[in-house]
Amino acid sequence: IESSGTEAVNGSKNDLNFNPMKDYMVLSRPQQVAIAVLCTLLSLLSALENLTVLYLILSSRRLRRKPSYLFIGSLATADFLASVIFIGSVTLTFTASVGSLLLTAIDRYLCLRYPPAYKALLTHGRALVTLGIMWVLSALVSYLPLMGWTCCPSPCSQLIPLVPDNYILGWLLVVAILFSGIIYTYGHVLWKAYQHAVNLAEHQDRQLPGMIRMRLDVRLAKTLGLLLAVLVICWFPVLALLAHSLVAPLSDQVKKVFAFCSLLCLVNSMVDPVIYALRSREIRSSAHHSLARWKDYLRGRGPEGKEEAAKSSITETELRGPFSSDC
Repeated sequence: IESSGTEAVNGSKNDLNFNPMKDYMVLSRPQQVAIAVLCTLLSLLSALENLTVLYLILSSRRLRRKPSYLFIGSLATADFLASVIFIGSVTLTFTASVGSLLLTAIDRYLCLRYPPAYKALLTHGRALVTLGIMWVLSALVSYLPLMGWTCCPSPCSQLIPLVPDNYILGWLLVVAILFSGIIYTYGHVLWKAYQHAVNLAEHQDRQLPGMIRMRLDVRLAKTLGLLLAVLVICWFPVLALLAHSLVAPLSDQVKKVFAFCSLLCLVNSMVDPVIYALRSREIRSSAHHSLARWKDYLRGRGPEGKEEAAKSSITETELRGPFSSDC
């Protein structure tokens, strides 16, 4: 009886000392500090950049009415959320990012494939509804573990705490389907962009209205390809390690590599706004007008500043002309 009582006491002590996070705490103290510092710096910079992009899109009536920039705004929103709540919602932010890129690819395909009917096919209202559905589905897929899809009795993931392996497998399959859709759609986009580039080369000496619009469409298609390439480069190590964890036990060294590779996901969120700024003339134009408005406000120009900003907007419209891209 005394022996059984001692075993019961030892068992209760072991239960009290049980820590479900122990297997995930593989970083040394210096490594934890390094990741914390890098994560904080990258998150702050990324959040600031993506908030700026969202402000530039939403503050411009022209940009916020265009489906193309609504989808880019959705990607910027996902990147901003990745900067703020990355640890708690990594699946949500990545799923929303891939979903936004898929919608952008479809938008580019419709624009290049059906130029005359594009505005009727993808209206502002339809774009908003599509984005709403995409975000709801992304949230639903991402928060299934919180709705009861837990590790008991399924084995837990070796890399993400308290998330079952079969959920990781299902999520990776969803991501693979989204990527397949992006690659298939973007293949058609590249083909149409190539055909437009050939037409541009044949009419290089003439600045026809259609040629100007095609040049803008091809540029947007290339921007989509650049965004997709950065996403794949930054997220592939994390996705590959998650897939590997489903079929083989991982050492602590591999888990440490996963922790540092996760920082690449924040790098992706930080690089995307730089791509917008370098590739989109309309976003740069919105930035110039926003800076002009703030300068007028700080100088206390009041109504005169507003009047001058209005004149500047009219001038920009005149310079764009009636043949600027509606895509």
